[in-house]
This record gives sequence, structure tokens and C-alpha cells, in this order.
Amino acid sequence: MTIPKPLRDRLGIKPGEILSVSADGGRLVFTKQSARDEIDEVAGILGTAIGDVDEFVREIRGPDYQP
Repeated sequence: MTIPKPLRDRLGIKPGEILSVSADGGRLVFTKQSARDEIDEVAGILGTAIGDVDEFVREIRGPDYQP
């Protein structure tokens, strides 16, 4: 769905911004998602404890494993 540029500019909607959609009677209501992304905040928190993922999976599944 394309939101007209004048409306995007007026509402401060930037390219790539995530909007949630809900129904209100016979209308669609778009709401800007929070700028805070919980997944991004914890990504990488465990570091690289297991090293290369394919190597780790091959180790636990056996030498015949092909990704």
C-alpha cells in the first residue's frame, strides 16, 4: 500500500518505518511502531560462544550433515 508523500511528510513517516494496522469500525488505522526494537536490544548478547553456526550444527548432527 502506498501512502501519499504529502501525508507521509506531514506525519513524519520515514522510509522503512514500521506501521501497525488495526481496524476501527469501517476504517483502517495505521500507527507508527516504537523506535525501540526489543530484538535489536538483545541481539548479540550471547556473543560468539559457539563460533561458526554451520560448524556447530555439523558437530552436533554428525559429519554427514549438509546445510
